Amino acid sequence: MSEKQPEEAGPPAVPDDVWERFARDSERDIRSSAPKEPSARARLVTERLRQEDAREAERSRRTFRRNPPRPAQPEGWRTGPAWREMDGRAARRRRLWAILGIPLVVVAVVAMKPSLLPGDPFGTSPDAPVDALPLPAETTAPTAPPSADASGTPTLDRPFAGSPAERWADGAAGIVLPKATPVGSLTKQQVATALDNTKKLLVGANLAPATLRGERPAAAIAVLDPQQPGMVDDVNRRLRTPDRRHDPVGLFSRFDPDEARLVGKVVKTRGRTTFSTGKNGSVVIHADYTFVYPVTPADGNSTEVTRTIVRRVLDVGFSDPRKVRVTPGKVLIVKYGAEYSTCDVHDGFLHPHFGPARSAGPTPTGPAVDPYDRSRAIGSSAADGCGRLSRT
Repeated sequence: MSEKQPEEAGPPAVPDDVWERFARDSERDIRSSAPKEPSARARLVTERLRQEDAREAERSRRTFRRNPPRPAQPEGWRTGPAWREMDGRAARRRRLWAILGIPLVVVAVVAMKPSLLPGDPFGTSPDAPVDALPLPAETTAPTAPPSADASGTPTLDRPFAGSPAERWADGAAGIVLPKATPVGSLTKQQVATALDNTKKLLVGANLAPATLRGERPAAAIAVLDPQQPGMVDDVNRRLRTPDRRHDPVGLFSRFDPDEARLVGKVVKTRGRTTFSTGKNGSVVIHADYTFVYPVTPADGNSTEVTRTIVRRVLDVGFSDPRKVRVTPGKVLIVKYGAEYSTCDVHDGFLHPHFGPARSAGPTPTGPAVDPYDRSRAIGSSAADGCGRLSRT
């Protein structure tokens, strides 16, 4: 029997109608995807755009040649909005400094040499006499009376002319307190309170306008301890019925409003305050002050001006309320003394020495005393006799 050979494999047969349809679809796709030639209008628009791009590129090249770009910098360093705003403010400040520059230079020169100003309003001219400058505060006991070189006669406009007090401090500014420190059983704050109340007593007794007008020295009495035996009662008795032994001018500076009035509002003050330890852990404060009062006749019909000088020495105590029966914050008067120029008149007022027709009381005939001499001990002046004043 003969052996049968295998047949060769070939592509499958494609029907004619299918092949014809494939040929038509391919031709259509080729025609639709082939590039079309632009119209005349499209070619005109394209050429115009190309020419504009060329002109813009030429302008950019020219600008680059004139202003080459700076290196790039981070925003906010020198190119950012914040710096540009500061540039504007800086320019305004530069203009302002340019306007103020000359006045500032003038102020600087005056600060270095104030005497260049007309009249030397600060009183710092190197040519100003030394005896015209204010005195520093008194910190130690003087060893001699003040110089007698001052000249001039007191007037309504210059009531301290010719007096050493012209260089003294005004009023309460002349009562300079020392720095408080703990004393005995008292704290620093308690000592400070005692010093402050001592100053209030001095001001109320010697500088308060109501006291000087002859009224009740209420501010001074308010500082006194009501528990101090007999003190407040004694003060009230002196004010109510003064006499030789109970004259309130020993504690208070008072003028009869029908006789004299102050010239201006300034009373000159000089002295010092010290403190030490007392009994039972208390603090004792020692005050020594001189007050100078310019006065004129109260009737207003005279231009005469004279000065009444009062020196007061006062010791006050401030005790620990835990150890002694006292009123916290109040002071006790330990002792006091005064010098003033009124003689043999004990009606509760100081009496200035006006002309003979206006002065109350006898004419002083005792030894001459310098009321400005703070170097001597108190107690040997006109208050104990009827001494004459070497100057007022």
